[in-house]
Amino acid sequence: MKIRHVGVNNRKKAFEVSAAGQTYMMPFCVLDSQPTSADKVAEVYVDPELGNEAFTYKLQSGREDSVHIDHVLDYNQDPTYLKDLILFELSVEAQDRAEGSALSKREIIRRLGTSASQFYRLVDPTNYKKSIGQLLALLQVLDCEVELVVKQHGPAATAGRRKRISLANKE
Repeated sequence: MKIRHVGVNNRKKAFEVSAAGQTYMMPFCVLDSQPTSADKVAEVYVDPELGNEAFTYKLQSGREDSVHIDHVLDYNQDPTYLKDLILFELSVEAQDRAEGSALSKREIIRRLGTSASQFYRLVDPTNYKKSIGQLLALLQVLDCEVELVVKQHGPAATAGRRKRISLANKE
């Protein structure tokens, strides 16, 4: 994802990052080199050397730092970014499990009831047009147990309410 524009909002003590038609806030307090009232932001720009996927800021003291769009999306808990992150992690795991499996690729494809090209799209970590359901089916064929843990964030988290969802075979 490319950053279109970045600006400084000193009142909110944050950078305003515009990307993909949305504006995200990136507070100074979560950065490695934090701007302060004594050391303000002298310059901020979308960095072309980083493929317009990061912005660089310079402080009056001369310190300089860059922030990647992934860090901004992760901080803001962008749903699309989080979905893509889960897809990536499941794809890498499925790829590793398929390579280490005693089953041949042809047998995995047959058990999935799909084509070879679809199988290779499923194990490709850069393909984000697949569904989590397809990856779960592949991991099931590879005899893997997948668990999702749903936890509450914030003040309600102290109550300790967790929900574990097991997607393993129930025998």
